[in-house]
Amino acid sequence: MSEKFSTIEAQASYGVGRQLGEQLAANSFEGIDISAVQLGLSDAFEGKESVVSMQDMQIAFTEISQRIQKVQEAAAAAASEVGEKFLADNGAREGVVTLDSGLQYEIITEGNGDKPSYDSTVRTHYHGTFISGDVFDSSVARGEPAEFPVSGVIAGWTEALQLMPTGSKWRLFVPQHLAYGERGAGAAIPPYSTLVFEVELLDII
Repeated sequence: MSEKFSTIEAQASYGVGRQLGEQLAANSFEGIDISAVQLGLSDAFEGKESVVSMQDMQIAFTEISQRIQKVQEAAAAAASEVGEKFLADNGAREGVVTLDSGLQYEIITEGNGDKPSYDSTVRTHYHGTFISGDVFDSSVARGEPAEFPVSGVIAGWTEALQLMPTGSKWRLFVPQHLAYGERGAGAAIPPYSTLVFEVELLDII
């Protein structure tokens, strides 16, 4: 360890900087000037007069926000287009059923138990991927079934579960508007993502 960071105060101070840097990296923009960030941080901490007027800062914030929004809108449009094409091609495959909502499914194993209702709680195993095949969540990988109310999941799941006899295993192809839509789900699922799930309905609790 550098002698510069040998004291508790120095280590804590560095930790503060690391945390601020991580937050900034997660919410950054193209062209960000780290030296200007450091100067702004130093000037604010020391109570110095701002070298940039509040008016100019507000104009700059607005411009950067508009740029970010345009980038996000372009990415969303691209994701929507890719998802729509995937579903159009997928819906033409033999064995794939497309419902009026846009939800698609194919039966891997057909069970013969009761079907859940909207008010049921179920136990399932599932494996969730993007249309690229990349996994974003899997109870199968964790080795632990998941329990949840039918009404408490994404719309595509809520619709499908009520059609599935217990003991069934279906593959669901969920359009973005029946999944997480324009908001996505944190860092795991980007906005406008079409999702694929293998869902095994183990039991109605």
